[in-house]
Parts: sequence; C-alpha cells; structure tokens
Amino acid sequence: MRLLLGLLFLLLITGPGATEQQTMVIGYIGQERKTALPLGPLDETVTDGGLQGARLGIADDESTGRFLGQKFRLEERILKPTETPDDAVRQFADAGIAFVVADLDASQLLQASAAPGAEQMTLLNSRAPDDVLRQQDCRRNVLHTIPSRAMLADGLAQYLAWKRWQRWFLLVGPHSQDQAMAAAFRRAAARFGAEITIDQPWTFRPANGRADTGHVTLQTEIPAVTQVSDYDVLVVADEADEFGAYLEGRTALPRIVAGTQGLVAIGWSAVSEEWGATQLQDRFHRQAGRWMLPSDYAAWLAVRSIGEAATRLHSLDPAAIGRYIRGDAFLLAGFKGQGLSFRPWDGQMRQPILIAGPRLLISSSPQPGFLHQRTPLDTLGIDLEESTCKFG
Repeated sequence: MRLLLGLLFLLLITGPGATEQQTMVIGYIGQERKTALPLGPLDETVTDGGLQGARLGIADDESTGRFLGQKFRLEERILKPTETPDDAVRQFADAGIAFVVADLDASQLLQASAAPGAEQMTLLNSRAPDDVLRQQDCRRNVLHTIPSRAMLADGLAQYLAWKRWQRWFLLVGPHSQDQAMAAAFRRAAARFGAEITIDQPWTFRPANGRADTGHVTLQTEIPAVTQVSDYDVLVVADEADEFGAYLEGRTALPRIVAGTQGLVAIGWSAVSEEWGATQLQDRFHRQAGRWMLPSDYAAWLAVRSIGEAATRLHSLDPAAIGRYIRGDAFLLAGFKGQGLSFRPWDGQMRQPILIAGPRLLISSSPQPGFLHQRTPLDTLGIDLEESTCKFG
C-alpha cells in the first residue's frame, strides 16, 4: 500500500503538468511616496506598503500552482514622484503582461488605464479608495481590491446603527481626501438612519504632542473645539492623519471617537486574527518584518485573485482568467469569514469591512440583520441600483 501511494505521489510531481512549467508574470506599478513623520513613538515608518503584499501574493500563488506546473513572477516598477505610469504600462504591454497591480493614487490610476497598451490589460487597483473611480470615472479595464470610501463608511454606519449610536458629531479635516471621506459618511448616515447633529470643519492646528508641554496645549484646545450640543459618537474624517488621533480622551463630552481614527472601519488590520487570519499575519510579518497594512492586503488580494483563477481553471490563459475573475463562479478566500468576488457593475471587490480598535478587532460588517437580495456584502458601498458606472 505504501509503495502504491509512493508511486501515485511520484506521478503527481513528475507528470506532464509538473514538467511543462508555465509562468504567469504579473506586473506591479507603485509610486515613491513622501514619508510622513510618525505621529506617535510606536508608529512604524513604512516605505514599501503595498509592494510587500504583492510579493506575498506571488509566494502564495507559487505554493498553490506548483502542483499544476504553474509558476508566478512579479515584475516591479516604482515611479518617481514626477513620473507618469505610461512608460511602465507600455513596457508591460510589450512584454505581454496582462494583469497589473496598480498601487497608484486616483489620478495616476486613470492615466495608467488610458495609456497605450492598457486596453489589453486588467489593472487591479490596490490603493485608491475614491468613490468616483467606481462611479462616473469607472473603467472597463480596472478592478478594485481596495475598499471604496463608501464601503468603509457603510461598514462603520452599520456597526453604529447596531449599537444604536445614531447621533453623530462629524468633524472634517481640510484636505480633499478628508472632504471625500466626509461625503461618504454623510451618505452612509442617510442610508442607515443616523442623524448628523453637528457637521463641523476642523480649523485648528493641534500643538505638537511630542513637545514638552504638547499634551497640556492639546488638553486645552480639543475640549474647546468639541464643546458642542449632545451627540452619541464623534465621527472624524481625517485621512491625512493630522488631528484625529489627538481627539480620543480629550473631547469635552465623554464620547467614542470613530471614523478614520479611534474605532476605525478598515479593509485590513494588524489586530485581525479570526477566520485563519493569524497565519496570514504571521507569514507577512516573517517576510516584511512589519505588520500588514490595508494596501498590502489589497495588493495581496489582487495577486491572489489571479492565482486562484489560474488554479481553478488549470490554465494561465489571460483571457480565460480575466473572464473567470469577473464571473459569478469566482470566489476568493480572504481570511474575513466570507468568500470575496467582484461586482460586475463597477469592478469593486465585495468584502467585509473590519471594525477595529488599536489592539483588538471589535466587529466586522455587514452587521446581522442588514439583508440584501444578492448578498449581505452588497449592503456595503455602491449598489447596482445607485451605480452611475458606464463602462462604454
């Protein structure tokens, strides 16, 4: 019996599928980013966010594909701050690369999607959460593995509704990304029955918390800013991460801080350990020497989507893989408790949104009781009936 099993194993590893190795090359385009000074002494300075997730995805694709004779390789291009993605897209197109992880801001992503050669590619957006990319600026050759702002806001709003914290104080930062996140929060509030009792811009520049008397100044400034009528939860829109972290424990009223800081709605968090996430976290930490960021997770999802399709199809044919990942049969295990798939109307990946604190996972949306005719995951973000995406 042992001899028979041994022979079967040898056939598996030495059969035609194993000897005739095929290689799928996946492109990666990232940007050099200005590294912000860490807000707190425990914060890490990360210069390779996104890229490390794509590299782990390749390693996982290799693990699942080797028994089918499939190999995967990542071709990396990092753009200088003044560089456009056109040359990288053209080089990938000339090399016959059909799938590219686009770790780019919204404007660069749109430019990449229109570059010569991009019409034959699928770009997988792992960075830009802009709702407009899923609406009027959607593109046929772009899929999104990073959650949209609408998905993040809806995930938080569902949890706050479940807790019956329905009176919001919305505090909005001055930057365009802060304004966009605030718009998503307003939409989510209207969608899930919350009342924004105060909607206020942040107009102060907080003192440096690291200065010798920084905490004293903050202890005086923030109660003055937040001295408003009653509310249940302070929802902060501060994607630039300039002031939101200073709010908790300093507000005039003893209230929860949620949004972009405090109790956060996020695509991935280092505190997630359920649904087998611990093994993903550990493998990433061993590879990168740091914890996995949302951009790493989104890039990992992008690469794994291609590998999963190749495994299911027993093929590295780009056209077949492209059709499969956009189809109803595609389902990716993403360590979030539910299978992930792409919405056909805007290319957004359906996925749960984590509700996380600084040290522990608090919850995961969609929340119990929020139902949908297709899947509860479609209660998060832009639904088919509200979509303005026209691929053309």
